Amino acid sequence: MSRYPEGPPPSSIELERRAFRRRESTRSVLVGAASTLTFGVLVWLFVINTPGWARVQESFFDPETALAAFPRVAEGFLVNLRILVFAVVGVAIVATLLAFLRTLRGAVFFPLRVLAAAYTDLFRGIPLIIVIYLIGFGVPGLLQTRISAELLGTIALVITYSAYVSEVIRAGIEGVHPSQRLGARALGLTHGQTLRLVVLPQAIRRQAPPLMNDFVAMQKDVGLVSILGIVDAVRGAQIEQAKYAEFTPYIVAAVLFVLLAIPTIRLTDWVSARLRKREQMGSVV
Repeated sequence: MSRYPEGPPPSSIELERRAFRRRESTRSVLVGAASTLTFGVLVWLFVINTPGWARVQESFFDPETALAAFPRVAEGFLVNLRILVFAVVGVAIVATLLAFLRTLRGAVFFPLRVLAAAYTDLFRGIPLIIVIYLIGFGVPGLLQTRISAELLGTIALVITYSAYVSEVIRAGIEGVHPSQRLGARALGLTHGQTLRLVVLPQAIRRQAPPLMNDFVAMQKDVGLVSILGIVDAVRGAQIEQAKYAEFTPYIVAAVLFVLLAIPTIRLTDWVSARLRKREQMGSVV
């Protein structure tokens, strides 16, 4: 029977490390509280205590206008959510395909690699708003038919963000140690099976934080589809702003987008901390 049923006790060095971490944690809390208080005082001095604050508050932070504008803005926000859901699915499919094409080996696949590289270079260089204009107004003119503006806006988002996300996925694929790929091929797996069963799961796990950051960016950029005439949260806020001659409806739309982004941001921080802790994990001394 083991002398220590619950494991050996930590050494004096480990106890000193734990005490040091507790002191540092307490110090961080105190410094954070002091900096927060200082920031609050500066905001009061240079923002709230300024002569024009009353006018700004009336124009941007009027509670009555916010309540009156909320139904239309919230209804438009549901349109943003619908576009976002379809765009995420489309980006996941197209970006994975592009990353797969960029990692193909062999001279026979050279044209595919060039096309994939040209696609990512092109659409990472063109601003999203221009892509929305090109797709939203160019495609219906080219086909001489009416197409749903929501569909066109979704396609523009998928085209642009697939270029960004594909590079993140490709970097994750190439970051997996070559021994993983060689071991899978030695077991008889094909190139496609190796990517799907061995490489991609490891790559996506490593690239989860940057992928989530791209998702947060897309949550914000989905508001640009309003330039196609879609009555989303941004266009709804614009309509309400013209009605009340105040900018408060835009603040309502901004709050809705922030509330949508916060869970993803916190999840990104949690995943990043978890991965960092796993990489730095060591045995107790």
